[in-house]
Amino acid sequence: MVNSYFILKNTQGVEKMSLCPVGTFSYTIQSGDTLWLLAQRYGTTVDAIIGDNPGIVPNQLVAGHVVCIKNTNAKTNGISKAEDDLKSNMRMVWEQHVAWTRMTIISIAENLKDLEPTTKRLLRNPTDMAALLKPYYGEEKASKFESLMREHLVIAAQLVKAAKAGNSKLAADLEKKWYANADEIAAYLNSINPYWSEEMFKKMLHEHLALTKAEAVARLNKNYTTDIATYDKIELQALEMADAFTEGIVKQFPNRFL
Repeated sequence: MVNSYFILKNTQGVEKMSLCPVGTFSYTIQSGDTLWLLAQRYGTTVDAIIGDNPGIVPNQLVAGHVVCIKNTNAKTNGISKAEDDLKSNMRMVWEQHVAWTRMTIISIAENLKDLEPTTKRLLRNPTDMAALLKPYYGEEKASKFESLMREHLVIAAQLVKAAKAGNSKLAADLEKKWYANADEIAAYLNSINPYWSEEMFKKMLHEHLALTKAEAVARLNKNYTTDIATYDKIELQALEMADAFTEGIVKQFPNRFL
């Protein structure tokens, strides 16, 4: 097996890079890289990377040196592993989005003592979503999306609290603000990816808000059967939004999903 991690020197002391074997590709170590991060990024294992790079010292990676990593991005049923991973991760964060929103609604409605930690976990969700966008759009654009999604969640919690308190005027004002935020999210998504139709996302986000409101109303009125049935619809609709995100990224960056 050819070892590409070490930069070899010939008899004249000139550095010479070795090549990676068939079935692997070369990767240049960057500052901050670890074998675990590389394994997660490329769908392999730490042991596999070590096996393909005899002599590598796991805790002493050197920026600029090269490692061989197995090519695990082969397509299955026309879908690359990179696309499949993105789809799975996108679905996971949207499932978490609606799940922790639901738990926060329940905590508010039932005056549960876990409201603070539950809300804290809910507000981590925009950060997790932004992390999936960052490799494609960079820190600034991902952070903007994170901010908009955090506002979406904060308004939702405020709206449920206002409804529970019977403050109909505040609830109405918050609902208008909620929909305006959804429209801003849809417009922003379209501004960074032309395959994310503003009208399509506006429609999906409005449906998401309507379902979430229905869920909260049912819970506040202790209509648990309707509450649960509504959440089933919310889950399915969240998966549709997740897949729309993935589809747009794949279309915009096709070379990342070969």
